[in-house]
Amino acid sequence: MHPMQEIVKDEDGVVRFRPNKIVRFLLDWATPRGMDMNAIAIMQFDAEDREQFAQLIGYSVCGYGDLRYVSDESYEKAAKVAAELAD
Repeated sequence: MHPMQEIVKDEDGVVRFRPNKIVRFLLDWATPRGMDMNAIAIMQFDAEDREQFAQLIGYSVCGYGDLRYVSDESYEKAAKVAAELAD
């Protein structure tokens, strides 16, 4: 199991995973070249790696819970941290 990415509140008050700047740069660079989230979605990766990728690109915690590949355990852990930040 991969470690959970730190959860933070962004400048707009959205609780999200702290994006990894390198991973975010790579996705932003690749997207206009045809390797976007839709292209990645049809590739063969396991759910655990997909969970970590969503965290590393800075997904919001509420959106993370809607991803079909995110386990209940992972979302519940993230939601608990998010609730503490929201207080």
